[in-house]
Amino acid sequence: MMFLKKFIFAMMAFSVAFSTVSAEAKPKDATTKAEQVDTYQLLSRFSDVFERVRVGYVEEVPDDKLIEYAINGMLTSLDPHSSFLNKEDFKAMTEQTTGKFGGLGIEVTMENGLVKVVSPLDDTPAFRAGLKPNDYIISLDGEQVIGMSLNEAVDKMKGKPGTKIVVTVRREGKPPFNVTIKRDVIKIRTVKSDDKKDGIGYIRISSFSDDTDASVKTAINSFKKKFGKDFRGVVLDLRNNPGGLLNQAINVSDIFLEKGEIVSTRSRNPEDTQKFSATSGDMLDGLPVVVLINDGSASASEIVAGALQDHKRAVIMGEKSFGKGSVQTIVPLKGGVAMRLTTAKYYTPSGRSIQATGIEPDITVKPAKVEELKPIFEIKESQFVNALSNDTLKDKDKDKAVEVKPTGDYQLDRAIDLLKGISVYAKIGTAK
Repeated sequence: MMFLKKFIFAMMAFSVAFSTVSAEAKPKDATTKAEQVDTYQLLSRFSDVFERVRVGYVEEVPDDKLIEYAINGMLTSLDPHSSFLNKEDFKAMTEQTTGKFGGLGIEVTMENGLVKVVSPLDDTPAFRAGLKPNDYIISLDGEQVIGMSLNEAVDKMKGKPGTKIVVTVRREGKPPFNVTIKRDVIKIRTVKSDDKKDGIGYIRISSFSDDTDASVKTAINSFKKKFGKDFRGVVLDLRNNPGGLLNQAINVSDIFLEKGEIVSTRSRNPEDTQKFSATSGDMLDGLPVVVLINDGSASASEIVAGALQDHKRAVIMGEKSFGKGSVQTIVPLKGGVAMRLTTAKYYTPSGRSIQATGIEPDITVKPAKVEELKPIFEIKESQFVNALSNDTLKDKDKDKAVEVKPTGDYQLDRAIDLLKGISVYAKIGTAK
C-alpha cells in the first residue's frame, strides 16, 4: 500500500502543479477549489480500482505493469496516435527515425480494435510479402489482435531476424488470409533516384528520416549534371510514404519552393501556433514537378504534397492521401520511458487541415495494368511500292521524340507522360 499511497500523492501533486500553470496562463480558466476536490475524488476512485485489481485479479500483475497499462489506456483513449512508450518502444522509435530498426518494415495504426496498415516500407519483409495500405491485421501467430494495444501488437511483430511470424490479414473484397513473413533488420534507405531518360528525373522518398533532404539534393544535382540543358523536370514519388520527421518534410518542400509558408501547426492554445516558411532558392529553377501520392501517403508526405499544391509548384497526381494531419510530441519521462502525445494539427499554406480529409490529387490516377494493342492496319504508306519519298525527313529527324519505355507502373507512367507534355508545351510557347 505504501507504493499506492506514494503514487496517489504524486498524482495529486501533478494535478495541483498543472492547475497552477493553467491559472498563470489563463486566469479565467483557473481551477476552483471545488474542482480540485473533484479531481482528488476521481484519483481516489482510481486508487480503489487499482487496489481491487492488484489484490483480486485472477493472476498477479506487478505494480509497475498496472501503472503502465493505466497510463497507456489513458493516452490511447484520446486518439490512435497518442501512447505510452516503454524502454523498448522508445528505443525502437529512436532507431526508426535514424533509419535503422528491427521488425517487419510496416507502418501501422490502430482502428476499431484492429491493426491497420498505413503502408509497408520499400524493400522490407512486409513489402515483399505483399501487404498493402488499408489491410487489417486481425491475428498474429494465431493470437487475436482485438484486446491488444497497438504497442503490444507491434512488440509481437518484432523479433529476432530470421524468425517467422504468421500474419492474418483482412483485405476489402477478400476473405481473411494468412501471410508468413520472415523478420529482418530493417535498414531504411529513404531516398532512391533514377533517370527516366528524355530529361526526366525520378525521386522516390519512402519515409522522412535524418538526411532525407540531403539525399534529395544529391539526386537533383546528379540529374542536372547528366541532363544539362535537356533537364525537363522531376517526378517526386511519395506513394506509401507513412511520414516521419517534420523538419525533413519542411526541408524537402523548401528544395522546390522560392518563398512562402510551407506548413503551420496549431494547438489548443493560439499563442503556440507555429509557421514554417521556405528560404530563398528553388533548386529546380522552376522546372515542372509531378508529385505522386496514394492512400498510403501520410503525415509528413502530406505536408510536402499540400505545400507544393497550394503554391501551385507541382501537379499532384494519384489517389487521395491517408489523412493523418496531427502532430505528436515525444515527451521523455524518468526511467528511460516516454509518451507520445498529440499536441497540434497540421495546416497547409492555404489553411487547410489535413486531418481525416487528406490531400486530393489534382489529377486522379488509379493503379491499373495496361496492355499494348496490336494495330488494326500494319501496313504504312512508306511500305507501298513506288511510294513518294519525304524530302524533309532529315530535318524532321532532328526533332524526333525519344520514346520512354513503360515502367510497368501505370501511375508513374502517367506522371512521366505529364512531365513530357508540360515540357513540349513550354517549348511551343518559347517558339512563339
